[in-house]
Amino acid sequence: MRFERVIWIVLDSVGIGAMPDAAQYGDEGSDTLGNLAARRPLSLPNLCRLGLANIRPFAGLPAAAEPEAAYGKCALASPGKDTTTGHWEMAGIHLEKPLPLFPNGFPRELIEEFERRIGRSTLGNCAASGTEIIQRLGEEHLRTGSPIVYTSADSVFQIAMHEEVIPLWEQYKICEIARSLLRGEWEVGRVIARPFVGTPGAFQRTSNRKDYALSPPRGMLLDKLAEKGVTVHSVGKILDIFLGRGISVYDKTKSNAEGMQATLEALEHTPRGLIFVNLVDFDMLYGHRNNVEGYAQALEEVDQWLPSLKAALREDDLLILTADHGCDPTTPSTDHTREYVPLLVAGARVRPVALGTRSSLSDIGQTVAENFGVSIARGQSFLAQVSGS
Repeated sequence: MRFERVIWIVLDSVGIGAMPDAAQYGDEGSDTLGNLAARRPLSLPNLCRLGLANIRPFAGLPAAAEPEAAYGKCALASPGKDTTTGHWEMAGIHLEKPLPLFPNGFPRELIEEFERRIGRSTLGNCAASGTEIIQRLGEEHLRTGSPIVYTSADSVFQIAMHEEVIPLWEQYKICEIARSLLRGEWEVGRVIARPFVGTPGAFQRTSNRKDYALSPPRGMLLDKLAEKGVTVHSVGKILDIFLGRGISVYDKTKSNAEGMQATLEALEHTPRGLIFVNLVDFDMLYGHRNNVEGYAQALEEVDQWLPSLKAALREDDLLILTADHGCDPTTPSTDHTREYVPLLVAGARVRPVALGTRSSLSDIGQTVAENFGVSIARGQSFLAQVSGS
């Protein structure tokens, strides 16, 4: 091993510019960080010192004369632009075809079988914003007890239910039933429980969301690390995305603030291995709601946290900062966007080289794999470039 520990942080949805095929996804011109910086001045001195603005120019963000990190960007090789696709590709899984989408709602035969199994009728069955649909159908849900089923431009089957109408244990059971039904041509990437509370006109989603992800194929990065006996400490929704496979210790978090604190605590208690983190607020709270100011503030909060993170690193640590896709809050769409993602690789032993444009997110996974003495099916490692050996 060149590095005893790898700290891998996914800034969920922080894309840095449309990929060449973005128009095929309706995302031409999307540029999460670029459009954000042009719309609202950003203060990201610590990310800029690492080399964020050396990857490409951003309005108001200075390039570092001597970057502290290796820097580059990654393309998404798999078709798609969602959480499952991005994280699976990081772990060495490339999809041959995108996960199924249902922009016009789910097939009637699926919904009828779902209703039969849960013993309730449903509402919705359309593509919608999660915050909008509970305002529109929440009152009817209170009256009927019918779960609200909806999707988005991503491969998801989402179910919104009021916590005082359907208790959480039953909500989760309903989602498990949905997951069991969604097979074959209906096999979406995730089933998501979306509990909410409140009264008509003032409904609010709670932090009791739960994801039921599709099971990743065997042989992905976390499987390989487990076979090698490498400790993997996950923070945030990493546990749900990979169904706990290969994960030794985990922290479920409800916000970026909790995720950042859990990461610092993981550094205290994980002497070696992989600390794999997802900070989801950018995507969940701000990107999907077109909240430019919230997104900007979340980026600045992570930037302000970076000195604490760096102070907790040891000489033999490798820090990787990246993202899984985009979610441009400045565009009319509220969906994920097909974008390149940043790649920053830092540490006391890291050579601050330009890593260029990587052809796949699997390059990150292959780098982590090589560091711990294993390999995965996809990706070109850049370990030798950043370690100088």
